[in-house]
Amino acid sequence: MKPIKVAVIGLGNCASSLVQGVAYYRKNNSAGGLIHEEIGGYGAGDVDFVMGVDVDARKVGKDLSEAIFAGPNCTAVFEPDVPASGAKVMMGRILDGVADHMTGMGERGFEVADAPEATKESIVAALKDSGAEVMLNFLPVGSQEATEFYMECALEAGVGVVNCMPVFIASQPEWERRFAEKRIPIVGDDVKAQLGATIVHRVLSSLFGARGVNVERTYQLNTGGNTDFMNMLDRQRLGSKKESKTEAVQAMLSQRLEDENIHVGPSDYVPWQKDNKLCFLRMEGNLWGNVPMNVELRLSVEDSPNSAAVVMDAIRCCKLALERGEGGALIGPSAFYCKHPPQQFNDDLAAQMVDEFIAEDAAMAAE
Repeated sequence: MKPIKVAVIGLGNCASSLVQGVAYYRKNNSAGGLIHEEIGGYGAGDVDFVMGVDVDARKVGKDLSEAIFAGPNCTAVFEPDVPASGAKVMMGRILDGVADHMTGMGERGFEVADAPEATKESIVAALKDSGAEVMLNFLPVGSQEATEFYMECALEAGVGVVNCMPVFIASQPEWERRFAEKRIPIVGDDVKAQLGATIVHRVLSSLFGARGVNVERTYQLNTGGNTDFMNMLDRQRLGSKKESKTEAVQAMLSQRLEDENIHVGPSDYVPWQKDNKLCFLRMEGNLWGNVPMNVELRLSVEDSPNSAAVVMDAIRCCKLALERGEGGALIGPSAFYCKHPPQQFNDDLAAQMVDEFIAEDAAMAAE
């Protein structure tokens, strides 16, 4: 089978982990670390990265395989031997994709390239020329205008989308309708990590409900030292991120909490943590006879590899939808892989919906 051709918008830590992972699984015949070993016949190594877009001077003009290791990226290097892709990283469109406080920060922040910014026409042409089938949106949190710019490009180029960040596209009816009308699939919005703070919080919330424990209050406090956490020091960029994370948890509670009794969201930037993310989670509830109890949990994960298995599944689901001529938001995959899908389902049901979506190929082949 021909590899899936993928374009990447934003070559930060998440892109680095994903690209490294494709090289790793091509070399190693292993299912370790994968949610699905195969989807529609495609394995984790069956992806070619044919286009990269960024605005950082340390990445623009380099081969995509080199750019993923350039600063300010600080994620784990678990596969250093990434073959050259042949795709040179092109200068993108800045718009609101770079927060003011992120420039002039030296190695930790952005160094905006001194190059003409891309136009819609140049991005669309590059998508078409590269043969890209799926576009990944890895822009920083708060990049509303920039995300909408690239979504317009994907619609015009006829490219499927995995919206990995919390600007609401798949879950926004007007945008979703445009993808459906053009029969272009989209998975979104805002990917859950493979085993991260949100998915653990959701599972605990479901467990409380299943065991008849009334949740009174809960918080999720996160710290990290990558550019994502530095970017989120500007609290004005956090609106959609907090909504996405909070609603992902609220959707699993047996009874919705008042705003003052739930806090879910990024908390602080700790430079020396680099790409390690710490989550401090607390849930308070009442048992039989209204007797109080609580759970406290500390979770430590390398943030960017924690998203890669999810994105790899979403890419392959998007490819299946393209092969079938399906457009619009993919409901099951979006619910299972994303925090803010068009429709929320509990994670067991969403997983079943993904398996049924994948199994449609086998059913079609049997007919």
